[in-house]
Parts: sequence; structure tokens; C-alpha cells
Amino acid sequence: MSLESARAHLAEHGRADDVIITEDPAATVALAALALGVEPGRIAKTIALRTADPDTCVLVVAAGDVKIDGASYKAAFGRKAQMLRPEDVERLTGHPVGGVCPFANPPGATVYIDESLRGYETVFPACGTPESAIELTPADLETVGHAAGWVAVTR
Repeated sequence: MSLESARAHLAEHGRADDVIITEDPAATVALAALALGVEPGRIAKTIALRTADPDTCVLVVAAGDVKIDGASYKAAFGRKAQMLRPEDVERLTGHPVGGVCPFANPPGATVYIDESLRGYETVFPACGTPESAIELTPADLETVGHAAGWVAVTR
């Protein structure tokens, strides 16, 4: 279901046929990089974080080789960075753990693109499952992901 919703979202941008399905699950950055034959930084991981409202979340799409910087995140969002609990991930993002992506999210999920992705010509976010990805430029990721904007919240 999640892959289908991501494909439908991507179809609205003429990109549904660009989805890549890997033979093996690639739920981690290391596995995704191996499956796609790219460096880990080009894996555009989507980090799902809590907000003050239990029915909303922030999705930060960042380079695969960076981590959230607590001070920068707090400065940008006004609260401590807290990952979603696994049992809340699918409900708040529309996708299962390992397949969280910036496409076809519920209205309460707000997507931001981290500055760590600007250094890459193309990046590979998931498309709703651990076995799926799509190659996009960071600018296309912002547009196709309906991002609220760019942030600098990693180190």
C-alpha cells in the first residue's frame, strides 16, 4: 500500500516510472547504498520526529551520512529532537519503518529538506518501502516532496 501511494504521488509529477525496486530490503542507509551502488551520503534518509501535537510530525530528509544536531534542531523547531516511536511511524507518516519517505504523507506530516543534501547532484529517497527508491536532484526532491523548506539541522 505504501509503495502504491508513493507511486501515485510521484505520478502527479511524471515520475512514477522512475521508482527503483531493489532485490533485497534496504531499510538502513548502509544497505540502501550497497543495493543502489552509491555512497551513503547520497541516500536521502527521511527522519521522522515528534512535535508537540501527538497527531503531527516533522520529516527531515537528510544525507545518509549525517545525524541530527540537537542544538540546531531546537533552534529551528523550538523543541528537542525526538524520533517517533516505532508504533507511531506508519500512522503519522503513511509509511512503515524503513520505508518512510517524503511522498504521499498525511496532512499532519511536514517535510523539510536538510542542507546536507545540497552537495549532491542526485540523491535517493525511499518510496514507501525498504526495497524502493527514486533518484532525484535535491531541487526536484524539494518540489516533488512538497517540502515546507530547507533547514540546517544536521552535523
